[in-house]
Amino acid sequence: MTKVGEEALARVKIADKYGFINRAGEFVINPQIDFAGSFSEGLARVNIGGKRGYINPSGEIVIMPQFDYAGEFTEGLARVRIGGKIGFINPAGEIVIKPQFNWAGWFSEALAPVVKGGKWGYINPSGEIAIKPQFDSVYPFSEGLASVKIGDKYGYINPTGEIAIKPQFDSAWPFSEGLASVKIGDKAGYINKAGEFVIKPQFDSAFSFSEGLARVKIADKEGYINPKGEFVIDPPFDYAGSFSEGLASVKIGDKWGYINRAGEIVINPQFDKAGSFSK
Repeated sequence: MTKVGEEALARVKIADKYGFINRAGEFVINPQIDFAGSFSEGLARVNIGGKRGYINPSGEIVIMPQFDYAGEFTEGLARVRIGGKIGFINPAGEIVIKPQFNWAGWFSEALAPVVKGGKWGYINPSGEIAIKPQFDSVYPFSEGLASVKIGDKYGYINPTGEIAIKPQFDSAWPFSEGLASVKIGDKAGYINKAGEFVIKPQFDSAFSFSEGLARVKIADKEGYINPKGEFVIDPPFDYAGSFSEGLASVKIGDKWGYINRAGEIVINPQFDKAGSFSK
């Protein structure tokens, strides 16, 4: 969703076409688009006639469909593919980083991951290599660190490319609220930015903290822990989403509903699918 003045828009699909509605459920952009992404920084990517371009919140095409791939705008730039290579454009549709990469991630904290010569590194908004391609896999930067894979282990680097937490994990996710989920063997726990375990590996799956809680999985059930690793909401759920605006979607049986931070069901499970609250 994106703010339009005091209004917000949500992407919807009817039959095989996409459009956008406002909070009253009224169509602001009629469902006539082959594909549309959510609005980000005032623009949404669309697929028209097999090519990708961008529209504004009035539904007007502001960047003509001309790309084989187009990503969302982040930090004023968006990924596009031309002739098999990835580059970046600005909101005016001008190419500011020429297509030259086999693949690229989005900009986060002024750096974007790119693949060159079979290895991952990072570029700055001018398209200059800021951290030379040397990693087997990477994630975007979050809270000043990025997860990278060297050989068969994951660690973290800082924005200058220096190893901040040595590669030692079997998986490692981005930092959120000061903690990152990592796995050693088949168990997941959480580390701080010094690389110290603050919640020992004990979960089958562990997800990012959001609004002070993180969902974790034990066997085939999911629940929520606090930053001390204590269960705040026991894992009775078949599947759970992250908290957003004080509520989280949960699946009980074959239906979805919502719980509050106390674990109380505030919207009964009745839906076939349920997403996160936004605005």
